[in-house]
Amino acid sequence: MPPPRILICGEIVWAHDDVISLLGGIAEVIRLSSPNRADFLKGFQADGKYAGTIGIYRDNTSANQIGIFDKEIVDGIASTVKWIAHNGAGYDQIDVLACKAKGISVSNTPGAVDDATATTALYLLLSTVRQYSISERSLRELKWKPPGLAVKTHDLTGRTIAILGLGGIGLRLAELVHAFPMRVIYHSRNKVADAPAYCEYFENVEEMLGQTDILSVHIPLRTETVGLVGEKWIRALKPGAIIINTARGKVIDEDAMIKALEDGHLASVGLDVYPNEPQVNPRLLEFPYITLLPHMGTENQDSQRKMEVRALTNLRDFITEGAGHDLVIEYKMHKL
Repeated sequence: MPPPRILICGEIVWAHDDVISLLGGIAEVIRLSSPNRADFLKGFQADGKYAGTIGIYRDNTSANQIGIFDKEIVDGIASTVKWIAHNGAGYDQIDVLACKAKGISVSNTPGAVDDATATTALYLLLSTVRQYSISERSLRELKWKPPGLAVKTHDLTGRTIAILGLGGIGLRLAELVHAFPMRVIYHSRNKVADAPAYCEYFENVEEMLGQTDILSVHIPLRTETVGLVGEKWIRALKPGAIIINTARGKVIDEDAMIKALEDGHLASVGLDVYPNEPQVNPRLLEFPYITLLPHMGTENQDSQRKMEVRALTNLRDFITEGAGHDLVIEYKMHKL
């Protein structure tokens, strides 16, 4: 019997040796060679180049050739495919409900992204509260520091940060900011059983927001979370609050956020993600005192290698144990 086939649908940049050590002895590893979607789907026909594939390693770079894993893709791949190991914490480029309906499991890479994304959020926090970004730009223009900074800035010690979604990334950020120390409050689907004692749980989101100096957003993008941080929640924040977003751009109502920046209800925002990347709303560029990054969350070789290895490990465990780990939440529960 020939070995099971694993399709690498995307790029392996850092973990080439791990492909061999994790999969080499138990699977035939094949590579995406399709220039477009039609060719990709044709490859899953009985005599196609991807026939017999049981598992797929996927990252977002594959969308450049074949598009996202929407219902058309999921419905079109062979019924032999039973596991899609996505390289990334966010998996909004995969139609998970279509996968479930077809009996395909989907995993992501939680944990591997926690440190890098949390430190990105920490940078955005420091930059917005202390206005470091505009200050650096001023120095580079040989203007020294901008006037009037002191009335716009604060120290972090004793400020209250609200973490929306105390998963791996949110928890790592909580550990980092506790060192200042900051007061840490949070809301998640449920109270996190193993959260440190210094993390105060709020079941009522608006009650939490009313005590918040900085809101850091760490929720996945799903149908029910689009625009979740909207006008109502933004206006529930204390006047002069700051929003940090390293999750997904679409979980925040961008128009409501910009309106709150314009009228001063929000003092600043720190963004690493946007609704229509790589496009950035030009209105955001009108606010010199906000900090904008081009989705730098996991843009380092250490985190990227860990992500690749974790996705590959999920495929190995699927082959050897019958199931991988890190199933995305839609396979576990539906409640936000």
